[in-house]
Amino acid sequence: MEQPQEINPQRATIVLQSGDMDKVYSTLIIANGALAMGMEVSIYFTFWGLERLKKNGLDKGPLSKMHFLGLGKWMVKQRMKKANVASLERLLQDFKELGGKIIACEMTMEIMGIRREDLREDLIDHFGAVGTYVNEARTSQMTLFV
Repeated sequence: MEQPQEINPQRATIVLQSGDMDKVYSTLIIANGALAMGMEVSIYFTFWGLERLKKNGLDKGPLSKMHFLGLGKWMVKQRMKKANVASLERLLQDFKELGGKIIACEMTMEIMGIRREDLREDLIDHFGAVGTYVNEARTSQMTLFV
């Protein structure tokens, strides 16, 4: 029988299942904050979250609430710009530069017909299934599902 792995209080694992713009922002802001505080962070991109890792797909997600045929998203982006909130691209680049790990869900790729060449492979550290996520999460003190 395999010995249980010890929980690392300096590790966080996040499942990003949503591709909604505001949820991707929240995920990257939390992940970057944890990295800045010295934690190891992995984000497991699955289903609609994985769509955001497609080439030119990062900003394509809708707003989760009050979308108003795109007007809500435009308004939120304007308010974020005014408040000097970094772009999703900048947050994603910061995440990688700070040592964050990105895992792409292989099952989602198969179900949704996404090929590796459709994705920004330069950002992805690992392609894996649920076992990959479980191995990351079971040694993490903090796990989130977005």
